Amino acid sequence: MTEKPAISRRLVLGGAVATSALAAGVGLAGPAAAVPATGATSAAGAARGQSDPRRRPGQKSMIGVPYEPHETVRVACVGLGQRGTGMTAGWSIIPGAQVTAVCDIRKERAEKCADSLVSDGKPRPATYGGSAKSYREMLRREDIDLVYIATPWEFHHEQGRAALLAGKHAIVELPVATELSELWDLVDTSERTRRHLFLAENCSYGRNELSMLKMTHDGLFGDVTNGHGGYLHDLRELLFDDDYYTDSWRRLWHTRSLASFYPMHGLAPIAAAMDINRGDRLRTLRATATPARGLADYRARHVPKSHPSWKEEYINGDLVTCLIETEKGRIIRAEHDVSSPRPYSRINSIAGSRGIFEDYAGQGESGGRVYLEPDHTDHAWRDFDKLQKEFDHWLWVKLEEEAEAGGHGGMDYILQWRTIQQMRAGLVPDIDVYDSAAWCAPVPLSVASLKADGRPVAVPDFTRGAWVNKRPGLDSKPSDMPAVRR
Repeated sequence: MTEKPAISRRLVLGGAVATSALAAGVGLAGPAAAVPATGATSAAGAARGQSDPRRRPGQKSMIGVPYEPHETVRVACVGLGQRGTGMTAGWSIIPGAQVTAVCDIRKERAEKCADSLVSDGKPRPATYGGSAKSYREMLRREDIDLVYIATPWEFHHEQGRAALLAGKHAIVELPVATELSELWDLVDTSERTRRHLFLAENCSYGRNELSMLKMTHDGLFGDVTNGHGGYLHDLRELLFDDDYYTDSWRRLWHTRSLASFYPMHGLAPIAAAMDINRGDRLRTLRATATPARGLADYRARHVPKSHPSWKEEYINGDLVTCLIETEKGRIIRAEHDVSSPRPYSRINSIAGSRGIFEDYAGQGESGGRVYLEPDHTDHAWRDFDKLQKEFDHWLWVKLEEEAEAGGHGGMDYILQWRTIQQMRAGLVPDIDVYDSAAWCAPVPLSVASLKADGRPVAVPDFTRGAWVNKRPGLDSKPSDMPAVRR
């Protein structure tokens, strides 16, 4: 859905975002910083840093606000590249959902997507394209309830905000925005329009992740002290594939900024298990980065000298690590590495006073391993298979067969089914704009910390103090999809 952007100051996270971080009041977390003391959970005022902007008169929180019930959820899709095309097909097969409009700057993509839906026996959606602003014309339609956005990162804030202002709910691919000012703007716009915007965080609905969540909340790990998540995915071949990422948009980010671009896949499940924004909150972040070596080395060995990438200089570290401390003193380590040769991993580990779980360990069918007292006393790992089944989330118990046809091992289908179910049944969303902003904040905050030689920076409280209250999230109670009228 994008034209190849010029490299502007706005896109260079190393400049604009670090500046906006300080402008938003997120300073270095030293002795004089306006960061609440650890354990200050007794009152909203003490919980909220002085730098967090106040709500405008009449603006109210979206926490606990349910969707208005929908007989049919009419979905519009913006951005029809690799991810957007697959997810558009996914929305079309969820009971009670209909794709009513599709949009891409390349109009032929929209037409091809519409043709594909028709060939699958679905109604033909309206098509839009030909301009970077075509999505605005689409948003004028009255037959849209939910806008799904799968464009390059630099357009997520603008398009998500436009969807809210048009009276639509929005689900946005990772990240929802890349600057702190934009994250706050999405929070405020959601509150003013009374429409939900949330991150399309499919990994939050992973089977192991949800089992880990239930085990944590049931106390199997005792007092949880730390967690570890990440996005470790060798994308080198795809980053240099001219047909995969349109206009090389994702590779070009590595020429613009030193930042943790995409930590949410690993961070979000750990944050959910730790009840972030539901009794605890992210408090400070400090970042480290290795040198940028992987992309240049891959290019030297595999990319012809005639390729335009030879004019590029890569500045983002191969491995960027964020160490995040919560208000309760827990530690989360979130990692991002798409430039190194390695097997795929989201790490997905949590530990406490009575045990530990580690995913991607290659044990059993689940791929996870666990050690729990008092059952385990011999310092030897057990595979996770039995506990995964014992603590299987109701969504996987209910939808396992259908999810098998979905992308990313079924996570995509679970995410899409649950979103439509919540909208049709008038439920409160599992993931809200406050979760989305908190999970995406490490993108700009990592920039600010790295520019300060790794010193900690304060994480904004996007809930404005409401994080102290316990409330449901991904640990939902079983419920059915409303019947579809024929």
